[in-house]
Formats: sequence, C-alpha cells, structure tokens
Amino acid sequence: MSKRWFQEHQRDTWRRQARSKGYRSRSAFKLKQIQDKFTLINEGDLVLDVGCHPGGWVQVSVEETGSNGLVIGIDLLACAPVDGAQLVIGDVADESSQDAILELLREGRKVDGSILPEIGVDETRLFNTIVSDISPRLTGQYDRDQAISLELVALVLDFTLPLLATGGSFVTKIFQGTGIEGVVNAAKQRFSRVQRFSPVASRKSSSEVFIVCKHKLLKPKKGSRGTTVSQELNSHLESKGIIQLNEPEPETEVKSGFRRVSKKE
Repeated sequence: MSKRWFQEHQRDTWRRQARSKGYRSRSAFKLKQIQDKFTLINEGDLVLDVGCHPGGWVQVSVEETGSNGLVIGIDLLACAPVDGAQLVIGDVADESSQDAILELLREGRKVDGSILPEIGVDETRLFNTIVSDISPRLTGQYDRDQAISLELVALVLDFTLPLLATGGSFVTKIFQGTGIEGVVNAAKQRFSRVQRFSPVASRKSSSEVFIVCKHKLLKPKKGSRGTTVSQELNSHLESKGIIQLNEPEPETEVKSGFRRVSKKE
C-alpha cells in the first residue's frame, strides 16, 4: 500500500460520508447515484445483491425497497447481518447457493418481517432487480484483472438472469478495456436499454464503469437464443483476435473475489 494511496484514502470525501451516515462502504454512494439517475429499484421490489460483502449495497437496497420489499445478498465472504435483508454465504454459480436463494424467494419474508402474498405451487417468484458491485481479487496486472472482470460479469449474468423477472433491471461493475463491448452487446440482446455509467463516487483513478440494463426482454433477441453471455463474450474476443477458441491451452486456476474461474494463460 503506497503512502499516496493511504493519504488519498484518509481524505476521501465519500469514505467520510459513508462513515457518518452509517454505510459500511463508500460504494453505497455509487448505487445511490445509479439509483438517482436510472431508478432501478422501486418500493416493494425484490432485489438480489451478488457479491454483497461488506453490505453497503444491501443497505441502500433495503432503503429503496421499503418495508414491503425483499432484499437478498450473496457473497463468498460472511457479511455481518443487515437489518431487513436476508444474507447467503456462497457462490451464486453453485446449485446449493441457488437453492438457498430460491427458498428465500419462496418464503418471501419482507423487510418488516411479514410474508409476501402466497404464490401458486407451480409458480416461481422472481427478482425485480439484480445489483452487483462484484470485483475480482486484483493481481496488479491490469490486462489480466480486466480479463477476469469480463469473465466474472458474464458468469454473473448467466447464473442470475433466470432469476430476474421480465421487465426487470440489472446493474454490474466492470473494468473498462479490451473486450468490454462483448459483454455490452450480449446485454443488449437481453434488455431493451443498456448504458454505461460512471458514478461521481467512483475514484478518479479507477477504471471501473457500471453497465446499467433496464427492461429485461421476455426472450433474448433471435441471434442470442440458445447461447450464453459467456459464449457470446468468447466469440467476441475471438473475432478481435484476443483469444483462440480452437486451440485449447493448459488452464490454470485463478482465484477471484467471487469464485474460482479458469483463466487461459
């Protein structure tokens, strides 16, 4: 940790505001600014926060959904309880974690402790909004970190979109750089409105940007039916000459902040 970074961290206005207002992280203001511009979360909504540790985005989501809402957060790391939210420790790509989320959805316990209206036996309650401030564990090698970020976002989209209701919204952090258009284009096949947004609360030195997706389509557009976001991302990277899918190379396991993913050397 450099002396300059520490000094900037100590002077950080958003960090001080987060502490004074009781938010667990300065990133809470990123979601608040995204919400102010796009209104992704409405009162009474069902919200899933992927990669929720330490809980700042969960706190904001609880505020926005109100007493009639339902907020569920999931992360590999244990997160201290947040009043009005349900928290799951696990990987959203694991079946056991997905089952835990679905069980909480079926139970439908609201922020105020009451239960959402019952649904039919054959019905599945779905989220109105999915938010994610997820980030890989940084290696310090920008190209590598950015590539892992792309894979991570594609994975989150693939595993959470089935839990998002038609017309719902999705927002995730991603690092800018080579290949980002592959994720943006895949999102445009699944939502009617996709836009990149940089909150004022993001650090000036950060390369992060947020992909904001609104109005999930009933079905992906024709060209994307039967394919995953990860597959479309890989096709995009191959078309740009960034990867070669037809020449498999030895894989090494890379530990991310969300789950273990395979990254080709």
